[in-house]
Amino acid sequence: MNKIIIYSTLVCPYCNAAKNLLKSKGLDYKEIRIDLDPDQRKIMLEKANRTSVPQIFINDHHVGGFDDLSALHRTGKLDELLIS
Repeated sequence: MNKIIIYSTLVCPYCNAAKNLLKSKGLDYKEIRIDLDPDQRKIMLEKANRTSVPQIFINDHHVGGFDDLSALHRTGKLDELLIS
């Protein structure tokens, strides 16, 4: 089973788009709201070296943001990543 983590905030259209894309593929994910927990923001920055949201991780692999996730989906590489 894949472990998918999305760092997000409440008011983030790209976060919602990423979650919707994953839902459309029938994938479960853990959402970590960094607007509610400043410590999680620090953890996200350490792991991703980025401050923007969403930041998406699949099986501890940093995918990036929604644009990165969407590009993987369009090229079929998201499915490859989920299989590995």
